[in-house]
Amino acid sequence: MAVNRQTSAPFSAWLRARHLGAGGTTGNERLTAATGAALIALFVVIGVTILRRESLLSVHLFVGMLLIGPVTLKLGSTGYRFVRYYTGNDTYRCKGAPPPLLRLIAPVVVLSTVVVFASGVALLFVGPQSRGTLLPVHKVSFIIWLAFTALHVLVHLPMLPGALRADYGRSARWGDDIGGRDGRVLSLAGALTAGAVLAILTIPQFAPWLHAHFHH
Repeated sequence: MAVNRQTSAPFSAWLRARHLGAGGTTGNERLTAATGAALIALFVVIGVTILRRESLLSVHLFVGMLLIGPVTLKLGSTGYRFVRYYTGNDTYRCKGAPPPLLRLIAPVVVLSTVVVFASGVALLFVGPQSRGTLLPVHKVSFIIWLAFTALHVLVHLPMLPGALRADYGRSARWGDDIGGRDGRVLSLAGALTAGAVLAILTIPQFAPWLHAHFHH
């Protein structure tokens, strides 16, 4: 019996790891949709902080850093589909490429996302003295990002409710028909947690901006 338990342990661990990565193209779509929904909610908060910058600058900085976690997951899930499709994976080739419009704007969405967050992080750590150089980059890239991402969201919006119900609705169960639900839930929860931890760790960097903003 002891031998059986010892030999079955690695096999059980392998099964759990395989289950976490299950789901195929449908699982990838569900993870991307759930991450996108979380991002929409957080970007609404960012929008409110922009409109009320005088009183919500600290919230803007905190949520901006928190967003890094789910944004990275979103880029990873969409990038994974891109790589699998263009490297000739049969499952992803059968699923087909995204609509032409989304393929056309995808490079702009990705590039503007990277520039917005890179410039935002640089602004935070360099400090208010970078306002004259980095802030225009941050603002312009945000405007470009907003225009193209809004179009991206509008195309995907009708598909969000069904994808969310499949993994997060009342009828959703652990280990559903396509598998990998627990892995997707853990991935999103992990990305949000990582973003929150990063935001908490960078709170000391907020002080120079809040001080400069108050005096400005």
